[in-house]
Amino acid sequence: MFKMKRIIFLFLMVFGLINLVNAQQNKMPTPDEIAKKNVEDLDKRLKLNDTQKSVIYRFTFNQAKEQADLIKRQQAGNSREEDVDKFYKLQNETSKNIRNVLKGEQQTEYDRVIEERLSGKSNKDKKKKKKKGEEEEVESDIKGLLSAPPLDPQKQ
Repeated sequence: MFKMKRIIFLFLMVFGLINLVNAQQNKMPTPDEIAKKNVEDLDKRLKLNDTQKSVIYRFTFNQAKEQADLIKRQQAGNSREEDVDKFYKLQNETSKNIRNVLKGEQQTEYDRVIEERLSGKSNKDKKKKKKKGEEEEVESDIKGLLSAPPLDPQKQ
């Protein structure tokens, strides 16, 4: 009986250690990992050349690094109100800089990528088939996110 308790205790200890190791591996991605993932995702959609990849990597790396610093400050309880503004300003500046690197149809497709990210949609969502009887969801452009919906004259 005593031996059985020891085996169970050792089993639970090993299980606990495995969970501890797994929890530490689920950490926040580094700015480098974020930038590489972002460039990979954009390359799939926009067919970037090597120069574009390099420049976009630099923009997204700098953004991820700055935002990681802001997140660390917030987690430490040292955040300031203007940090939120800075966080979003970094995103907007990076997006504008990336758009300036792109040409023609790439810019149009990039705008679609940004719209999908803002609306929470992804390519995977688009590929899912609609079930019978479901209404088709209407996508709007980014301007729809910036202004209030138009008033319906019938409801007045």
